[in-house]
Amino acid sequence: MYAPMPPAKIAFIGLGVMGFPMAGHLARAGNELTVYNRTATKAEDWQREFANQTASTPALAAKDADYVIFCVGNDHDLREVVAGPEGALKMAKPGALFIDHTTASAQVARELATLCASKGVGFMDAPISGGQGGAVAGKLSIMCGGTQEQFEKALPYLEIYGTIIELLGDVGAGQLCKMVNQICVVGVLQGLAEGLAFGELSGLNMEKVIKVVGGGAGASWQMHNRSHTMLNREFDFGFAVDWMRKDLGLVLNEARSNGARLPITALIDQLYAQIQANGGGRLDNSSLIALLGKSSGNAD
Repeated sequence: MYAPMPPAKIAFIGLGVMGFPMAGHLARAGNELTVYNRTATKAEDWQREFANQTASTPALAAKDADYVIFCVGNDHDLREVVAGPEGALKMAKPGALFIDHTTASAQVARELATLCASKGVGFMDAPISGGQGGAVAGKLSIMCGGTQEQFEKALPYLEIYGTIIELLGDVGAGQLCKMVNQICVVGVLQGLAEGLAFGELSGLNMEKVIKVVGGGAGASWQMHNRSHTMLNREFDFGFAVDWMRKDLGLVLNEARSNGARLPITALIDQLYAQIQANGGGRLDNSSLIALLGKSSGNAD
C-alpha cells in the first residue's frame, strides 16, 4: 500500500513480553534502536540479543529519534515515560512521532497528544492485539488513532510487526477500538469456559467436542488456542488476569461516559475479581473455567 521507508532512528520504551520482541523486529529490519526499560536488566538482555543501544531514561532514549514507541503498563506509567521529569518529551526533537502501543484510556491519549503538539511532536495511540505469540511472530493487529499523515508516516514501521493495521479515527479511537476487542475477548472466554465445563460434567469426550464444535459456528480463536489448556487447568502463561482487570476497568469507566450498557462484561469483571481474591491474579485470563465445573473455586 505504501512504499517501504528507509531505516529510522527509533526509541522503544518498555520491553515487556510484547515490547521485547516488537523492538527486536524493528532492529532486525535494519533500524537504529535505543531502548529503555524500567528494569534495566531487561534492556541489557535485549541489547545482548539485538546489538543496539540502551538508555538510562526515556528522555535519553528519545534524543534525536524520528519515532518514539511506547509499550508500558497503564495510564500512570505512560504519563511518566512521556511527560515525567525524565520523560521522552523532555529531549524529543520537533517533528518526531510518538506511537503508543500501551492499552490505556482514550482520555490519556488525547491529553498527551495535546501536550506533545505544544512541543511540535506528534502522538498516535496504537494499542495492539495478538498476545505474546503474535508479538514474537510479528503478526499483531494494531488499532490506530491519529491523523492520516501520522498514520502514513508510521505504517511502514508498524508493518514490521503488524499484519492488520487500521486508522480508526482521531487520537483516542485506537484505545476505544481496543476496548471493543477486550469486551469481545472476555465474552467469548466466559462462553467457552461454560461450554467446556458443561461438556465435562455431562461426561462427553471433550477432544471430540472441541473438534466438532471448532469446525462449526461455535468456533473462535479462543477455542482453537485455549480450549486444551483450559481443560487441563493450565494457566501459567499468557495475558494475566491482573492485566485484563486493568483493561476492563478502562472499558467500564468509558461505558459510564458514553452510556453503553455492558452487563455481561461487568459480570465477567467480577468473576476475574474472584480469581484475584483466590490468589490467581497472574494466571492467564482463560482461567475463568477454574470457577466452574470440576475445579470450581480452585483458581489459585
